[in-house]
Amino acid sequence: MRSSLGAVCALAVLATALSAGCQNAPGGVDENGRPAGQRTVTVSPSPSPIRTSGYGAVFLGIDECSSFGRTSFTEVSCTGERAAARVVARHDGTVRDGPRCPATTDFVLHISEQRPASDEDGDGAVPRGYACMRNLQPPHPGDPGGGGGPRTIVGDCVRGLDDGQVRETACDGEGEQRPEYRVTEAVDARSRCPASTTLYVRLGGSSPVGCAGPV
Repeated sequence: MRSSLGAVCALAVLATALSAGCQNAPGGVDENGRPAGQRTVTVSPSPSPIRTSGYGAVFLGIDECSSFGRTSFTEVSCTGERAAARVVARHDGTVRDGPRCPATTDFVLHISEQRPASDEDGDGAVPRGYACMRNLQPPHPGDPGGGGGPRTIVGDCVRGLDDGQVRETACDGEGEQRPEYRVTEAVDARSRCPASTTLYVRLGGSSPVGCAGPV
């Protein structure tokens, strides 16, 4: 699940029922057609015009926190009751063109360009960017075997779909679908996968090939 930040291509190399296919995102797509694990929402900076060091100095900077809402996220103090997720990496621009999120990121928060009354540097704009988020409390879908997150990593499980694609699912079998394959290694070429490999999963990065076998 990761080429276009979460795209997975898989080919069965033994006698499996899967045909070649790509997964658009970890966990497939949500009810709105967006990739699961990636949330595109409206974010709002703190209404206070005074910015100090720490919380609020940079809008959703690294180690700052967001609250969960039904339709939007708001930057909040990490010590407050509303804090739900922490920024583990923050980049300007788009996910497609920017650096990848850390491996155990739970979800990606896309920040649309805004021109609020106050912002981190006083120029009246919050630039377009994205924040890699980690929940403050479990569950952590980005952990190995967690069944979600914007990246597939070693330890994650997938299952085949009817159209030949694969979808990440929780390895413990408590998700909507039971797992069929587990990614056991990440290598730089298919030839380096062990002989027991029955599925190749595209991971991206310096070790782009995931070697997967039956669960």
